[in-house]
Amino acid sequence: MQYFKKLLFFLSPKERKGALLVLGMTLIMALFEMIGVASILPFVAILTNPSLIETNSILNHMFHISQIFGVENSKYFLFTLGIFVFALLLISLTFKALTMYVQLRFIQLLEFTLGKRLVEGYLHQPYSWFLNRHSAELGKTILSEVSQIVTSGISPWIELISKGMVAILIIVLLLLVDVKLALIVSISIGLTYGVIFYFIRDYLTKIGKKRLSSQELRFMVIAEAFRSIKLIKLGGLEKNFLKRFSDPALTVAITQTSSKIASQLPRFFLEAIAFGGILLIVLYMMILTDNFSNALPIITLYVFAGYRLIPALQIIYSSFAKLAFAGPTIDKLYQDIKNLKSPSSNQEKSFLSFKKSIILKNIHYNYPNSSRTALKDVSLSIPSKSTVGLIGVTGSGKTTAVDIILGLLEPQKGLLEVDGKVITRQNLRCWQQCIGYVPQNITLIDDTVAANIAFGIDQQEINQDAVEKASKIANLHEFITNELNNKYQTKVGENGVRLSGGQRQRIGIARALYHNPQVLILDEATSALDNQTEKVVMEAVNNINRNITIIIIAHRLNTVKDCNIVFKLEKGQLIGQGTFDELVNN
Repeated sequence: MQYFKKLLFFLSPKERKGALLVLGMTLIMALFEMIGVASILPFVAILTNPSLIETNSILNHMFHISQIFGVENSKYFLFTLGIFVFALLLISLTFKALTMYVQLRFIQLLEFTLGKRLVEGYLHQPYSWFLNRHSAELGKTILSEVSQIVTSGISPWIELISKGMVAILIIVLLLLVDVKLALIVSISIGLTYGVIFYFIRDYLTKIGKKRLSSQELRFMVIAEAFRSIKLIKLGGLEKNFLKRFSDPALTVAITQTSSKIASQLPRFFLEAIAFGGILLIVLYMMILTDNFSNALPIITLYVFAGYRLIPALQIIYSSFAKLAFAGPTIDKLYQDIKNLKSPSSNQEKSFLSFKKSIILKNIHYNYPNSSRTALKDVSLSIPSKSTVGLIGVTGSGKTTAVDIILGLLEPQKGLLEVDGKVITRQNLRCWQQCIGYVPQNITLIDDTVAANIAFGIDQQEINQDAVEKASKIANLHEFITNELNNKYQTKVGENGVRLSGGQRQRIGIARALYHNPQVLILDEATSALDNQTEKVVMEAVNNINRNITIIIIAHRLNTVKDCNIVFKLEKGQLIGQGTFDELVNN
């Protein structure tokens, strides 16, 4: 029942209504199944003993009603009854097919919407949330575990309820016909399934946990291998990574195989029990009635009921087995979604004007799960339309300070102010829309140059004039028009593999300038470049209209020599500020 509550948690209000529709159709299908099984009894009874038309009050009443429609004798009545039973079977099968279509459509759309909801939830988490997450783990959850939840969690629950209704109604029918025999049959079959499930439940949960951890390792190795393909090829490390992938992949294959075998195991026992049970029912009815023809209707009913009941019970057992195996995945995804922060709904829509200064006031920041203080009581002021440098060794707090200016990190103490207005969660998006950002490592998508410059914009909505304007400022336009075959429509390859480091960096600058930002931040954007390439990139920066504010983070003093103000950070503290010459002299 705890799994049912957790699975229900995954459904939106609209999907819960859809689930009720599926359950309603399932109940009707179960009634059709029972009526179909029940209809076989009077047909076979009349077939073996036509005199029942006269002696049985219900059949006699049905016969007199049929005479109104032209059924003249018992022979025609039996023929009509046979057609009615067959028509009922066709209606039952048609509705069953329709119900199956609705179930399958509901399940497949649920996989889509649950995956989409998870991606949306992840994307709306604060930047600090991602600092303790591995991208492969998130990808695995979205692409693999959602499917596991749907196929081994939600789908088995639907099957469980569906076949449970069928089984209950058929057993009720058998009880109405012969209480003693029905109890013996249902208890025998139920005990067989119950005992087997009791002994393998813990085993299924155990291998479910192994599958979950191995699946995570498998995705992680794949992500790391293809991200480090240069080093792997250079060092001849193919076998090492293949082994790292093979071990968890084999565990996943073995655990899934074991789960499927365990879910099908009782079927073989039940086939023997069902076959032996039919023989016992035949013998029991012959002893009870002393006449095989009198026993035939009951025997036929049990054969037909068994034909429907045994598969239903097998699916019920298999659903319980799948739920036990998927239990660890259900628990993990439930906790993941439950702990996700909902996106703020009261974001301000107005444009934030920046004309005076950006001020950090007494900023303190510690990264999650880290004892070291990244920033300690940092206060600084960045005037509008100035060029400002932040320098310091690795770990001095430069990038952390910029991430706070970007609004990606929220300080534990202190304030970020723009023109005297405190930046909060409500007006954060207004502030971020004023910023263009160039990171140290430019991430390019496997698309055209234009699509990379207008990053995140739909192809049809890209402003080509804005793309070319940004490219010209970034010293990129001539390279694109003279050296690329398809110019701005040239594909750059995965992460810009067909471009040099300097070209990727200039695409990053053009991307930051595409939306005409009021503030441009370069986060060690030239640290990985050689001196000549750095010179070209910095020329691109110097081409930028001086009506915007530029913040440059750098290791090297030479990079910030043209800045109006330079701030020096060390061990999370501001230890100096002034012009380039003043800092050099000091």
